[in-house]
Amino acid sequence: MISEPNFTTTCCKINLGLNVVERRSDGYHNLETVFYPVPLFDKLSISEGQDEDVLSLGGNPLEGEVQDNLVLRAVRLLREEGFQVPPLNIDLCKVIPSGAGLGGGSSDAACMVRTVARLYDLPLSEEQMRVLVAKLGADCPFFINSQPVFAEGIGDVFTPISLDLSGWYLMLVKPEVHISTREAYAGVRPYRPVCSLLETIKLPVGQWPGKMVNDFEASIFQKHPLLAEIKESLYSHGAAYASMSGSGSTIFGLFRSRPHCEQAFEGHFTFVCQL
Repeated sequence: MISEPNFTTTCCKINLGLNVVERRSDGYHNLETVFYPVPLFDKLSISEGQDEDVLSLGGNPLEGEVQDNLVLRAVRLLREEGFQVPPLNIDLCKVIPSGAGLGGGSSDAACMVRTVARLYDLPLSEEQMRVLVAKLGADCPFFINSQPVFAEGIGDVFTPISLDLSGWYLMLVKPEVHISTREAYAGVRPYRPVCSLLETIKLPVGQWPGKMVNDFEASIFQKHPLLAEIKESLYSHGAAYASMSGSGSTIFGLFRSRPHCEQAFEGHFTFVCQL
């Protein structure tokens, strides 16, 4: 039994490059991308409840019904798998913006499984947790240990990589633009790039522009030119590389020294950190 609330945090990710390589017979798309962890954290607090799970939300607003939140779905999934988990009171403070291509919801779900498994000594290895949370979303397994990976398939087949961006500064800019997954995929034409993303990320970051791309950008930038403007602005303020993360709408830039250009993005969510 948990006598006191248990507090934990859960990070997000960016996509370094994203290639949509083919359309599958089941209607999904195979892609290639690199997930890289980012120290922007949601906050979770868990304590035992009475009759049913209760989720309290704070911080950035979320769309949709509370009962559909991935955190609650993660708890229900554990029970469906036969694990004895009592009713829980869960406080989730959203700091990671939603609909941003940062994987915040997936990260919350994976964190919930990890935390409950630890608190109740559930016999789950990391690999078993990854298999379990994959039922909640393709990128959920990444957040079980949040280490850089090369992702294939629908974004659910991971190969660990040794990429290390320590010392680089990262800036995230998220405007009030919503891009649905359907909209993102409707505008892409699958192709396999000449140079593998695995080879491109071995190059110095300053050589990534023009070689590493996000295939969603071309069509999404046409519909939402503000995103293209943000990307260009990051470059004009000294970014060595800038891109949209996932299917958007966050644009990120990598800088050698700390950027001081938050005022250029007034009215948008911004976050700056050293990796």
